[in-house]
Amino acid sequence: MKWRKKTLWALVLLAAAGLLAWALMPAPVPVSATEVRSGAFVESVEEEGRTRLRDTFTVSAPIAGYLQRVALEAGDPVELAQVVFRMEPLPAPALDARSLEQARENLSAARARLETARANLETERAEASFAESEFERYRQLRERELVSATEMERARSARDRQRAVVRAAEHSVQVARSEVESARAVLDIASGTRPGEDQPLLEVRSPSAGVVLHRHRCCEGAIQAGEPVLEVGDLADLEIQVDLLSMDAVRVRSGMRVTIGGWGGDELLQGRVRRVEPAGFTRVSALGVDEQRVPVIVDFADVQQAAERLGVGFRVEAEFVLWEGEDVTQVPTSALFRVDGRWAVFVVTEGRARERSVQPGRRSGMISQIVDGLSPGETVVTHPGDRVRDGVRVQPQRGG
Repeated sequence: MKWRKKTLWALVLLAAAGLLAWALMPAPVPVSATEVRSGAFVESVEEEGRTRLRDTFTVSAPIAGYLQRVALEAGDPVELAQVVFRMEPLPAPALDARSLEQARENLSAARARLETARANLETERAEASFAESEFERYRQLRERELVSATEMERARSARDRQRAVVRAAEHSVQVARSEVESARAVLDIASGTRPGEDQPLLEVRSPSAGVVLHRHRCCEGAIQAGEPVLEVGDLADLEIQVDLLSMDAVRVRSGMRVTIGGWGGDELLQGRVRRVEPAGFTRVSALGVDEQRVPVIVDFADVQQAAERLGVGFRVEAEFVLWEGEDVTQVPTSALFRVDGRWAVFVVTEGRARERSVQPGRRSGMISQIVDGLSPGETVVTHPGDRVRDGVRVQPQRGG
């Protein structure tokens, strides 16, 4: 009987000790966890860019003159060698009263000289007609040998001299007529008016087919030589300039695939890196930090598709695909931590966190490739805190 009581008390004491130990045992540490997965992995660099044209043409006034109204507007198509604007000579400055009166007198004098030249021409033509008659008469007498050869040559010389005098008189009339036209032109524009419709116009043509990108001048008026009027470009030359950080630009190579989004449409456009420029520049970030940037030029895979949706100076988001693979083991980068100079993660096994060394590979944003140390389907702790140690009981919370 006594041994039964002792056994009962022993059992009670053991149960009490077990309950006490269970009550004093630390609760499992709640942790965020995720499953190691295998799938497509893309290592990329993302940055904003702007569309631009490889070549643009600024059509300027070749000389100083008077610009006629420019009918073309931004967005209008133009053909190669199409007339894009016209120019006239500049209006002459108005003359003062004294100069105007002098111009009238010059015109009167020019007209008088013209009349004098015409009268002189008539006189010389009459003399030439008489010399022709004399020569013909001497020629007939010479055929009958009634005059000497010397007299015959003298008549021929007189005829030729008179012909030359007539030609000189005709040129004098032309000179006098030009002086009259010049004096009349001075009077016609003496008030500062523009030249008439019969004045020659300078037609300036487009150096390229494409569209008008910008119109610098629209209204008529005086214009100086070299002043820009229109900017023309072909949207078939549309490309993207992305200014990458120099530490990212050194990883980019010509021919790399680029995914283009953030331009306003639902679909992604495709492109290829054409050139990484050899010279960088300094740009101050929004936080006031100096950044070394390198321009990277990207060509559209389908430039016609891009030209139908985008223009010059449009914002886009370019993702440069540095490396991509299938069936790549990967975990959130937040699951990795350093210990004794190596990378490690906490793997959840039978409700406890077990520290395991891993070998990470490439990184893409918040995801890292695991080359060795983990298998797809295992559960790892993300964002491990100070309470997580090797062997500690944990309570995983998925989706963390």
